[in-house]
Amino acid sequence: MKLDKVIAVRTTKTIYRDGDIAVKVFNEDFKKSDILNEALNHARVEETGLSVPSLREVCMIDGKWAIVTDFIAGKTLAALMEENPDKMTEYLNLFVDLQLSVHAKKSPLLSKLKDKMNMKISQSNLDATTRYDLHTRLESLPTHDKVCHGDFNPSNIIISSDGTPFILDWSHATQGNASADAARTYLLFCLAGKVETAESYLKLFCKKSDTAKQYVQKWIPIVAASQLVKGKPEEKALLMHWVDVVDYE
Repeated sequence: MKLDKVIAVRTTKTIYRDGDIAVKVFNEDFKKSDILNEALNHARVEETGLSVPSLREVCMIDGKWAIVTDFIAGKTLAALMEENPDKMTEYLNLFVDLQLSVHAKKSPLLSKLKDKMNMKISQSNLDATTRYDLHTRLESLPTHDKVCHGDFNPSNIIISSDGTPFILDWSHATQGNASADAARTYLLFCLAGKVETAESYLKLFCKKSDTAKQYVQKWIPIVAASQLVKGKPEEKALLMHWVDVVDYE
């Protein structure tokens, strides 16, 4: 493999292109179990028939673990939204339709969303009273088994040169409640400072999925608490605001 063309650089990984493949190389200190879990999630989602780049292999390159997939030539939906603000309504409709196509699938071997949320709440630095409240709220919400992306945002969607959308990055995939997945997407828009887009997204998701807005909002404190575990100082104030909201109705 030739790793001389960098596609993207993240805190814990670098993504390269080598011809028709994309190579995601993780830092040495990245947990092996998390890398293998991401590859397994990807394989399981690929088996549902969703439009994702094909997984080629998991390997080691110069002592670092790597995940190799097909390279998809195109632009992210995020880039298209920035370049063509006049088409935002069209892009948001596509975005929500893609998310609903994910939620229409099932993959019984994926980790359970509620288990992951409970773990994240326990790992947070929130006080015991708040953690108890969040655990109780989580248990009171319905348990579903829909495929959930866990980080569904426009930068994780590539529109290929022929117009086909591909969904990337399945490291956070679980099976669970679609409204939790929508709550996270809403929160990601807010954290990016795109509050107006967040509101438009939530309205459209609720309309297309026939879901009450209040129901999605019940998940927001839980999702915000799970996001706190990432420890990003710039996000803390907004996330604590969402965690502290007692009732949305």
